[in-house]
Amino acid sequence: MRAAGWKACVVVNGERVVLGLLRENELGGDPNQRIEQAMRPGPSTFRPFVPIEELAHYMAEHELPSAPITTSDGRLVG
Repeated sequence: MRAAGWKACVVVNGERVVLGLLRENELGGDPNQRIEQAMRPGPSTFRPFVPIEELAHYMAEHELPSAPITTSDGRLVG
């Protein structure tokens, strides 16, 4: 993640269902810790049809630098 210059990474299972979010500050812990222990489970996600203004307002209100976009069954879209 750091090598690629990313500040966050969405954790998904084999079916691309979002399990959690791993942000830069979670990487500073125990290097032997499993991702499932370090990640923030159940991040806020949004559907592709949500108006961009609504998404931007929510992100600003909650001080989120990013927000995953998923289908209704939780599969990562972007």
